[in-house]
This record gives sequence, structure tokens and C-alpha cells, in this order.
Amino acid sequence: MNYTTTQLILFFSLVSLATILTRVLPFILFPEKKKIPKFVQYLADVLPFTIIGMLVVYCLKDVSFVQMPHAFPEIISIAVIIALHLWKSNTLLSIGGGALLYMFLVQCVFI
Repeated sequence: MNYTTTQLILFFSLVSLATILTRVLPFILFPEKKKIPKFVQYLADVLPFTIIGMLVVYCLKDVSFVQMPHAFPEIISIAVIIALHLWKSNTLLSIGGGALLYMFLVQCVFI
């Protein structure tokens, strides 16, 4: 399906407006001098861990322990992620290192 120039301009304008609104809205609702409500602070403390947990479950939902390679790439990568994070406490290093190792394992080792 081909879109007209007007449709594309309208689409990208709405996407840009929605993006800007989601970035600006927290600063409007919670200015620097105003105290943040307790439930918002609670969500800010809890949601990052919850989202990571959901991502882990989502990533491992289709892993098979009975078929080759018996989830070895996933187990090895998770162990390396945990070890890197305990060693360096750097989230980017942990996730990046684990992802690179996983890609290497599934493409070169466990073919």
C-alpha cells in the first residue's frame, strides 16, 4: 500500500507529537519544586526490576530443555551476565556481554 505525501506528513507529525508529549508530560505533572506522590515514587522504585523480570521470562519462554542444544547457550549466557554484573556492577556491560556471548554460542558453537 502506498501512502500519499499528506498521509506521511500527518503520520510522522502525530508520532512526533506523541513522543514529545510523553517526554514533556512528567515535567509538567511533577515540577521540580512539587513533591512526587508516594505511589509514583513506589512505581519508579519497583517497575525497572519488574520489567527486567518480564523480559527474562519472555526471552526464555520458548527454550527447550529436551531438544538439542538443551538450553546450554541460554544457561551459559545467563551465568556470564550474572558473573559480569556481580564483578563490575555495570548493567550495559552485563547485558551487552551476555548478548554477544549468546549470539556467538548459537551461531558458532551450538549450530
